[in-house]
Amino acid sequence: MSTTDLVGAPAAEDGPELPGPPLDLLVWDAPNIDMTLANVIGERPSPSSRPRFDAIARWLVTTAGEHDVEGCVFTNIVPAAAPNMRGWVEAVRSFGFAVFARPKTQPDDDVDEAMLEHVARRAEEGTLARVVVASADGRNFREPLEQLARQGVECVVVAFSEVAGYAQESDLITFLDIEDVPGAFTSPLPRIRLDNLPPEGAWLRPTRSMRSLVEATAG
Repeated sequence: MSTTDLVGAPAAEDGPELPGPPLDLLVWDAPNIDMTLANVIGERPSPSSRPRFDAIARWLVTTAGEHDVEGCVFTNIVPAAAPNMRGWVEAVRSFGFAVFARPKTQPDDDVDEAMLEHVARRAEEGTLARVVVASADGRNFREPLEQLARQGVECVVVAFSEVAGYAQESDLITFLDIEDVPGAFTSPLPRIRLDNLPPEGAWLRPTRSMRSLVEATAG
């Protein structure tokens, strides 16, 4: 009988901890996406014109293959509007997303820093294979994403083509228009995309009247 078979024999020393499976991470900037959606369609978004998080979750899982997936939605909540936000937060959570909620008490209160910190934390763990950022904010996200891309992480920006030029111009970032995510919207958005114009051309309506512009700059 081998001494390794004896009861009480020393156990083999644990080897170095192996990294977990590759991770595909999605971070969603809810205030930015809501604001840019309003700019794209020229009106305040309604529940029917906002992206469907169940479709976003399905797309993330489908494109991740055998990778682990993590979806996080970051949002600001004005304290007075908290009761009205509860239903939306719970709906997002029911689709498998974690929600980071920060109180909106000052105009400059934002969630970008929290998003970047979370991405950096996952990158430090050594398993981050793909990061998907839903935000048109190139000022805060372009440089960190390009740095991750140089380290071998696939970087994707999901936003609207009208307002996410930083991702479309970068050689290191892949861009996807939210409307190209299957099922993201229940009906086509009222928009004209410059990257998908009809052969006969299209009219792009003004986003404000000339009179309001003149009145705003008068005096």
